[in-house]
Amino acid sequence: MLRVAMVCPYDLSRPGGVQGQALGLSRALRRSGHEVAVLAPDDRARGWATGQVFAAGRSVAVRANGSVAPVSVSPLAARRALDAAREWGADVVHLHEPLAPVLGYGFLLAGRWPVVATFHRSGVPRAAPLAAPVTRWMCGRIQVRAAVSEAARRTAAAWCGGSFEVLFNGLDADLFVRARPVESELPAVVFLGRHERRKGLGVLLEAFSSSRLDAALWVIGDGPETAKLRARYPESDRIRWLGKLGDEEVAERLRGASVLCAPSLGGESFGMVLLEGMAARCHVVASDIPGYRDAAGGHATLVPPGDAAALRGALSVALSAPSDAAARDAAASYAAQWSMDRLALRYVEAYRSAARLWGQGALGGTPTRGTCDGGRRVGRRGSRGNVGAR
Repeated sequence: MLRVAMVCPYDLSRPGGVQGQALGLSRALRRSGHEVAVLAPDDRARGWATGQVFAAGRSVAVRANGSVAPVSVSPLAARRALDAAREWGADVVHLHEPLAPVLGYGFLLAGRWPVVATFHRSGVPRAAPLAAPVTRWMCGRIQVRAAVSEAARRTAAAWCGGSFEVLFNGLDADLFVRARPVESELPAVVFLGRHERRKGLGVLLEAFSSSRLDAALWVIGDGPETAKLRARYPESDRIRWLGKLGDEEVAERLRGASVLCAPSLGGESFGMVLLEGMAARCHVVASDIPGYRDAAGGHATLVPPGDAAALRGALSVALSAPSDAAARDAAASYAAQWSMDRLALRYVEAYRSAARLWGQGALGGTPTRGTCDGGRRVGRRGSRGNVGAR
């Protein structure tokens, strides 16, 4: 049994892909008998956290990669996360997006635990060469580096150099299998994601509103472009603005829909939303960008990003084509291969490898008390006090 400190730089109170992966992987690891504490910023009221989650501080909005990242920039938050991991008695630290501010920085500087890092981002900013000396030093403190896709690996390699294990993002396929479909009078197309330019919602709304499709568009989520897009494309019998929904509600909507549309313009390292659509037995129409292409596996209709006419045509074909049960079965089976439980097994191997390297002093690690070797405790464990709220 391992005790894993799962460090997420992004605010857990805001829906996001990295947050979802950190929380989902934590649940899968617990199911397989390991203990996990999630350490992250969180803007919710004090006192909600449990022994499995530590809210290290509040977040601020930082623009990055065409999006707005809710991260903590407080050194005090990094200090709190370090103290929590030490008090809880972590064996290994798993950093998601280790170069994102600031929680991961403290763990890399401290060098008290073996570190596994997962790189999610796709797209290298122009400042990367200038920052390379610092980022490569930081990455040199990591024992095992993983990337969620080939696109993410290329991005991380530009920042850090060196080698990476390309894994994947995990999917809770059972969530979609057990979901009860929401009934719809018209065939439904679903958009699921943050309402910002790079997600391409404006392109989808243009394509849908200018068509004569006998269908409904369900728009799930919100974001900085919501008000502008809602004013231009108001609620109607054909366009429904559903806002933020919980995981169960999202699964129910997808199960009731005919098509999942992911019209992102770029900056996507992995197409988790495509796999969710497949698991829910939707026909998937998405932009032909590297991260989506990697995830689709031939089970989606891909169109040029930003091309409203091509998107309109693909939606028309998807909605008018007769239901192909065999194709939907194949897509659902493909999506199930990306299960979170399978991913958790891969990460347990990575944690044990990191512990062995760290115990040997590899990649900048310096052994201290409380490490582990292949799941066996070596040395003393720290206090087992619960990881609490801020």
